[in-house]
Amino acid sequence: MFKRSYELMEQMLKVYIYKEGQRPIFHQPVLKGIYASEGWFMKLLKGSRQFVTKNPRKAHLFYLPFSSRMLEETLYVPNSHSHKNLIQHLKNYLDIIVGRYSFWNRTGGADHFLVACHDWAPSETNKHMANCIRALCNADIKEGFRFGKDVSLPETYVRSAQNPLREIGGKPPSQRRILAFFAGNMHGYLRPILLKYWENKDPDMKIFGRMPKVKGQMSYVQHMKSSKYCICAKGYEVNSPRVVEAIFYECVPVIISDNFVPPFFNILNWESFAVFVPEKDIPNLKSILLSIPQKRYLEMQRRVKKVQQHFLWHARPMKYDIFHMVLHSIWYNRVFRIRPR
Repeated sequence: MFKRSYELMEQMLKVYIYKEGQRPIFHQPVLKGIYASEGWFMKLLKGSRQFVTKNPRKAHLFYLPFSSRMLEETLYVPNSHSHKNLIQHLKNYLDIIVGRYSFWNRTGGADHFLVACHDWAPSETNKHMANCIRALCNADIKEGFRFGKDVSLPETYVRSAQNPLREIGGKPPSQRRILAFFAGNMHGYLRPILLKYWENKDPDMKIFGRMPKVKGQMSYVQHMKSSKYCICAKGYEVNSPRVVEAIFYECVPVIISDNFVPPFFNILNWESFAVFVPEKDIPNLKSILLSIPQKRYLEMQRRVKKVQQHFLWHARPMKYDIFHMVLHSIWYNRVFRIRPR
């Protein structure tokens, strides 16, 4: 079913990109950092001759080309704890689109989509853009993520905009001496619990807070490349760039985030290459991982390497890569929302 749907997308799909909107919030992709997914998608779609049409009447889908990262950087008033002006800015933009074109009102926005990776994107778009397809890194079912309409956008930490595939890969399973690894800032309520139970408690469990760069000591990336399992614990929100990082470094992801919807969940069998641990089971984390037979671990690690192709950004998009997978998820959700008359 996926293959047929994907092939139909390649043959048929046409997207119209609205030209309205001023930089830096619109039309300015951020290609580095933890919010880079929205920027890389924007850059690659804008450069696509295959999918983009200049004639909106030929379009199946309409793209709202804003960056949730630049919206926050440009308009958020530090320490104000208010997003009202950000939401208003998007509404003003949408009012321009609705005023100049007939396409939004034709479907109530159901054939429009946005791609946004910042944590605040769900709340910023859940009122005026609620009916359009929202590709969100913060894919939280408790925050209004809707199955069958919204898309879980992989959060990819791009360290080099010039070479997004730098350092890809990791050690073979036989050389992965660390059972489980985590390092990160203490965002949210979950990570302090993880450290309470596992920081400096067990030599097999390399669980840290923020890792300082110390010459002569293993780096964050080296730890991921040397671990069997990489702990992907939620921060302030359900999503974490560690999920894709683990796949990037060929480490089996251990996802601890109860309301997280994994990317491409309707295509990929996540339980065949990742471990899902309920938040309440953090005290049993080691025993859960040790209960997985070696044969099963090796099979999961092999599958991590196999699905890796679906999570990679390329300067020129390649078949089945992350750009095409995100676009397919949007296309797929639109096709299945259309009701025959």
